[in-house]
Amino acid sequence: MNKGVLYTVAAYSLWGFIAIYFKFLQNVPPLQIMSHRVVWSFILLTALLLLRRELSGLVASIRPRVLLIYLVAGVLLALNWLIYVWAVNSGHVVEGSLGYFINPLLSVVLGLIFLREKLRPLQWLPVGLAAAGVVYLTLSYGAVPWVSLALALTFGLYGLMKKIAPLGSLHGLTLETALVLPPVLIYLLVVGNRGDGAFLQAGLATTLLLIGCGVVTAVPLLFFALGARRVPLSTMGLLQYITPTIQFMTGVFLYHEPFNLDRAVGFAIIWLALIIFSVDGIFHMRRSWASSVA
Repeated sequence: MNKGVLYTVAAYSLWGFIAIYFKFLQNVPPLQIMSHRVVWSFILLTALLLLRRELSGLVASIRPRVLLIYLVAGVLLALNWLIYVWAVNSGHVVEGSLGYFINPLLSVVLGLIFLREKLRPLQWLPVGLAAAGVVYLTLSYGAVPWVSLALALTFGLYGLMKKIAPLGSLHGLTLETALVLPPVLIYLLVVGNRGDGAFLQAGLATTLLLIGCGVVTAVPLLFFALGARRVPLSTMGLLQYITPTIQFMTGVFLYHEPFNLDRAVGFAIIWLALIIFSVDGIFHMRRSWASSVA
């Protein structure tokens, strides 16, 4: 196994197990956890840029259009983080995993709508199956699985913004966190001043875990950046399912969240859609590669 695959597997695995980390902070309000994730991620990412002597390059690249793109991306990412933390600490890890299973298919639809990308004939089938799976789950629950859809939509739109974003992953995430830093910092100062903040007030372990939110954000990102340069896109497409698979197994087997027959049928429909989607993607990539070397 080459280093690129190892880095990528490490990144997706760490993202998969992140639910366990946030469970240790379940007594802290989700908005505070998300805010600390922004603050400490920004501090750590800025330190990394300083060590690599790249901070001046980031500053020089800032333009009004760049700021607007990364402001929207930062807000979407913060919302995604907030919803996911709430889902984990409210007993919805399985439903959260569904959002990330749906995300690749939703991204295809967003590309169709906003970037005028064309779907290959076989791609319509998994998109339709995923929609059918969501409808089935909605009918069986008696309610729309809004956690799954909100996670898929915020992350899908975030990915859409990153498609038109001009900066690399490390520079981009640093700028995103910088742009959403002021409001979350004000929020943390307000709740801390009135005695409702967990930081420095809920014990040493909680304080260290809140600081560690920056580490659990930055480390997988760095592994992902290292892996993405070395791994073919088709392989990345398959490896991305490591994250929701670990999340799903964590929710069912570690936290014993309910997974009845109705849920199993709905998930099975969506998993079938992902299998068709992945096989079509691999076949298309190999055919394109064969044509390019012919």
